[in-house]
Amino acid sequence: MGVDDRNGLRGLEDRRLDVDGGALRYFVGGEGPPLVLVHGLGGAASNWAEVAPRLARRFRVLVPDLPGHGLSAPLTGATTLDPYAECVAELAEAEGFAEAALVGHSLGALVSLRLAVARAERVNAVVLAGAAGIRSATREAERWLNVVAFLRPGHAYARLRRRIARSPALRYAVFGYWAASDPLALSDEAVDGFLAHFGSHTDTKTARQALVRDDPRLDLDRVRCPAYVLWGARDHQVPIDDAFEYARRLRAPLRVIADCGHLLIGERPDACVDAIESFLRRGV
Repeated sequence: MGVDDRNGLRGLEDRRLDVDGGALRYFVGGEGPPLVLVHGLGGAASNWAEVAPRLARRFRVLVPDLPGHGLSAPLTGATTLDPYAECVAELAEAEGFAEAALVGHSLGALVSLRLAVARAERVNAVVLAGAAGIRSATREAERWLNVVAFLRPGHAYARLRRRIARSPALRYAVFGYWAASDPLALSDEAVDGFLAHFGSHTDTKTARQALVRDDPRLDLDRVRCPAYVLWGARDHQVPIDDAFEYARRLRAPLRVIADCGHLLIGERPDACVDAIESFLRRGV
């Protein structure tokens, strides 16, 4: 317990909770309306290193490691993203979040949408940041995800993350094009937050398989809470066309952050925090 500054979630408490026989790790802290931050595939709570502490100045923030990611136990036999959403719901309930806003990055945006549909009474707003789910349901995306999973470059990145943070060349090698438009814009804290837990994951395959099976477009008309779409203008993982489709189907406003890639929550944290706070002030 206590504050885990190693992973950059300053001022948030590191906690564990047993859910369905497995321990989930999460951070919680701050005062104000409840807000849940959900990371993407292969990520961890530490991905929010630059965003969570800032949002905790105005919100009561909950940031989980999804099952099989970071220091959370894996799910057994999950075939869809619904069990991941249920785990997030159980953590929120344990922390007394009767009704919360959700911010999901990439895969986390789909988990947030699943929760907004399944537990509509518990979700009062949802923010989709670089949401996966449209292009990632294609055969091309499935092949690419399988190749990355087979190569498992993240284990080396985790060991070398401080060296990567110090070297512009290594930053571009690790984060360039596919992850960030401007790798040098990532703070050392953000680099550490994205890479620290690559070696700790126990099961990202289950979430990856559920992701490529999922087509969120089938259920977007069932989302009843206010929604907001946040995107990097130079996102090469989930293209800007997906952002327009999400915004159109959800009848949601869209904010595009200039010169920014897929890892917008680390690359442009100030713009992300401003967008999230502005939307929640207006929309909830």
